[in-house]
Amino acid sequence: MSILNTIISKNQNNLKFSEFFHKQNQVWQGSLDSVAFDQEGIKNKLLNLDKPCYIIRLDNEIGVTNEGYLYHSNGQTGKVEMLIAIPPLAIQQLGDRNFLDFYNVKYAYMTGAMAHGIASEELVIALGKERILSSFGAGGLSPSRVEEAIKRIQQALPEGPYVFNLLHSPSEPAIERSAVDLYLKYQVRTIEASAFLDLTDNIVYYRAAGLNLNAANQIEIKNKVIAKISRREDANKFLQPAPIKILKQLVEQGLISEFQAKLAEQVPMADDITVEADSGGHTDNRSLVCLLPSILELRDEIQNKYCYEKPVRVGAAGGIATPQSALAALMMGASYVVTGSINQSCVEAGTSQHTKQLLAQAEMTDVMMAPAADMFEMGVKLQVLKRGTFFPLRAQKLLDLYKRYNSIEDIPAEEKDKLEKQFFRNNLEVIWKETAAYLSQRNPDKLIKAANNPKLKMALIFRWYLGLSSRWSNSGEKGREIDYQIWCGPAMGSFNDWVKATYLAEPNNRKVVDVANHIMRGTAFLFRMQSLQIQGLQIPANYIQYQPK
Repeated sequence: MSILNTIISKNQNNLKFSEFFHKQNQVWQGSLDSVAFDQEGIKNKLLNLDKPCYIIRLDNEIGVTNEGYLYHSNGQTGKVEMLIAIPPLAIQQLGDRNFLDFYNVKYAYMTGAMAHGIASEELVIALGKERILSSFGAGGLSPSRVEEAIKRIQQALPEGPYVFNLLHSPSEPAIERSAVDLYLKYQVRTIEASAFLDLTDNIVYYRAAGLNLNAANQIEIKNKVIAKISRREDANKFLQPAPIKILKQLVEQGLISEFQAKLAEQVPMADDITVEADSGGHTDNRSLVCLLPSILELRDEIQNKYCYEKPVRVGAAGGIATPQSALAALMMGASYVVTGSINQSCVEAGTSQHTKQLLAQAEMTDVMMAPAADMFEMGVKLQVLKRGTFFPLRAQKLLDLYKRYNSIEDIPAEEKDKLEKQFFRNNLEVIWKETAAYLSQRNPDKLIKAANNPKLKMALIFRWYLGLSSRWSNSGEKGREIDYQIWCGPAMGSFNDWVKATYLAEPNNRKVVDVANHIMRGTAFLFRMQSLQIQGLQIPANYIQYQPK
């Protein structure tokens, strides 16, 4: 008896299943030399996704083969029983085929933007050359730095695919507009809109400016939008056409034509909605199994109302780190999956080696919420790594002080001394001078407001630490390791658990293309295993596991 005798249970249900195939007179014909009966051989046959898979029984031993063919017998069967047959499975069959065609990519998979260039040019280009969609982390970068990235990526990927992030900046709308102006100037045809609390004239401008009619008199959408959301109310805004009020303002400003405004009333604000669950960075810590079905239902309601020619696709992000999590999202109805935290531990990511080492050691519980620099006064938080850094605790301390006092001068001397020695490592007046010099170039209006608003001045000083801490992490600032701000969700720990016994355990071996290929190939393999199990095949756990090799 081979070890595979345990694969098919001998209960009544499976006996009936075998009889069903016999009643259909389906018989396997082929060379018995191609049939594997040992554990390693069986696993290799199951992993051969490009070929069909036949489960046969010979003299009470169960075997697997990718060769041979099926035919209809005359009712007589031989000693070889054909139990289950499943077709080849291409990775391209996973997710929504329209996503692949729309962006000219090979997988229903993309990597999301990580601000400050963590999702770097190298990362986007490496994936783009393999026709995998990737979003450049433009958030928090200067316009000149974003322009440099556009030129480099477009030169390397003249036909794409690539995406650029548009991060909502409620406190600095001019920064948001400058990014849109650059994207329109250089004809960046796809953006990933993230952290939007509401639609702004900037995102509507980008969308509407790319609308026209093609030769077939159909609406042509040149400027594509992938909106990352975590709430129904936000999804609702991107699933519907642009607000008429904003469109009228853009027409009055001469930014779009009346014709484009009319077209914008007939198409949704986004082509794709990425449902962001418990992720790194800005997150609501939502459960994907609750959030994704809710947004899919909302999408269907709005589609029934507007009857768009091309329904908005809905993808899944947050917690996607393994073939199991990717398969779960796709089986719930996601059109595509998006990875985030795990990519910043890869060699192409724009972060330091020290940070990559910390990420590669992270467990699922090594994360916590901390105040966000860009929305500090609003109390908005983001998810970060707590292992190996004091940043989340120190950032929370700054928020507590901001809530408790109205100015820097109101803070007790003992607390202020601790801030200067441990957090800022400098006199707070010196920090304010640096902050003022920075704002005079980037946001002079805010500097003027701070002159008459001591609480705002305190917030800006505190944001000096919050803002630089992420840059220290990216550049590998020596001596500041305990202050590194590292955006990270529990997916990082899940990924590390999955690859701990493989070559990907070492961060120097982690390449974004390898990670993408293994996740998607593993997802296809697990889908095949599920198909076999649904048909009555009972499979031991060691056959179902997929690990990178």
